[in-house]
Amino acid sequence: MEIKVDVRAVIDPRAKLGEGVLWDAQRDLVWFVDIKRHRLWHYDPASGNNGFAQAPDQIGWAIPAEEGLLLCGLKTGLFTFDPDSEQFERLVEVPGEPANNRLNDACTDPRGRVWFGSMDDAEGQGSGRFYVFDRGEITPAGPSGITITNGPAVNAQGDRIYFTDTGGQKIMVADLSKDGLGEARPFADTAALFPDAFPDGPVVDAEDHVWTGLYMGAKVARFSPDGRLVATIDMPARDITKMAFGGRDLSTAYVTTATKNMTDEDMKHFPLAGSLLAFEAPVKGFEQARAKL
Repeated sequence: MEIKVDVRAVIDPRAKLGEGVLWDAQRDLVWFVDIKRHRLWHYDPASGNNGFAQAPDQIGWAIPAEEGLLLCGLKTGLFTFDPDSEQFERLVEVPGEPANNRLNDACTDPRGRVWFGSMDDAEGQGSGRFYVFDRGEITPAGPSGITITNGPAVNAQGDRIYFTDTGGQKIMVADLSKDGLGEARPFADTAALFPDAFPDGPVVDAEDHVWTGLYMGAKVARFSPDGRLVATIDMPARDITKMAFGGRDLSTAYVTTATKNMTDEDMKHFPLAGSLLAFEAPVKGFEQARAKL
């Protein structure tokens, strides 16, 4: 079912690879990154104020953490970011990662653990895999041998986690508990539904449904808990990377977009590409836990 909504651009940073959008409930801010330009952006919906801090390397994600900090995934490892001083500090390297890899996407679970993925920066080798960061310790956890990892995304109850294999055009799901996670199993084969598009960053809503951006697909798609496609929303940009629920009632959807694979002719058809988009969602999200350092 196609849902009609009013999609607007709230800021236009002309992101080369906008990603990692999320809502910071403590600050009432949206955070997102431009991976290829090494930028960590913030946007205040109440005032419209926005700007970016320059990261020391490619930055895949930033998640609100303890002590007023953000935990960030950079090409060279995990860093903390202090929004007051705008300083990045290295926290820990990811052990065993190839030099050609970078970190790409992440989320927290209700226990404050951070689940994240790595990928080949050239998007050619199956060198990516998923990890969990739990109070200072990084452990491989989830599928491996993936060219472009996206997600993970955890539901509100913290008992399911979704992993995206973007190049393989599929989303997987695994059971999750305080002790770890079960074997990943197929959730949605997006190749059958959107053969020319690629599932990008996922997020789970308050009704336990999974939303995904569709890179090269100019849409976001919503899936039921059993993996059925139940809705799509057209976007005024082609390469949709990630969606998050924000605003004080968590009913505004914010969407990051990219321009890195677009030609001048493509930009004429999608002039809002690279913008941070927003629309009033038909369902609410839920507040994400802060990362435990």
